[in-house]
Amino acid sequence: MPTVGLFNKEGKKVGNLELSDKVFGVEVNEYALHQVVVALLSNKRQGTQSAKTRSEVSGGGIKPWRQKGTGRARQGSIRAPQWIHGGIVFAVKPRSYRISVPKSLKKVAMKSALTSKVKEEQIVVLDDLKIDAPKTKDMVSVLNAFEAKKTLIITAESDQNVYRSARNISGVRTLPVNNINVYDLLKFDKLIITKDAVSKIEEVYA
Repeated sequence: MPTVGLFNKEGKKVGNLELSDKVFGVEVNEYALHQVVVALLSNKRQGTQSAKTRSEVSGGGIKPWRQKGTGRARQGSIRAPQWIHGGIVFAVKPRSYRISVPKSLKKVAMKSALTSKVKEEQIVVLDDLKIDAPKTKDMVSVLNAFEAKKTLIITAESDQNVYRSARNISGVRTLPVNNINVYDLLKFDKLIITKDAVSKIEEVYA
């Protein structure tokens, strides 16, 4: 059973916390991580890009010049692809880039991402992260206590004071535990998570 230190906001160790083997001590499945990250990024694409084919471009209803006798190459329309302002040959059209991933694979990927943070010693568990008022200075002092720069902060519930204190800090993102995803866990170098958030994760994924 993996054990990590339990810290307060000032960076002082106040104890140890045993993590669930079923969530934070599994074998890292790189295939599952790759599949889920690809799906997450693909599903963010709007798929609204569109271009016009020669049949959709306005103009070009008359043959530009007669077929023979001009010395120039024969042309049927000024909206053919080789003309300036002509149609696009294989024009892109709106489409869905959505990729479906089984829930079981998402679960495996989430456990793998959390385990990798523990193995790489990139996880910091706080006993509490209450901030009385939204102040960036307070959040900066918390990050400095753990030498955290590119950091993902996870709280048990949506906390506006924590969110507002961190939103102007470059490289820092705050999420409630029910909004976490594999991509963000892998994207950020360090994970700062509250003890209550760890308990909620273990309830869901254990």
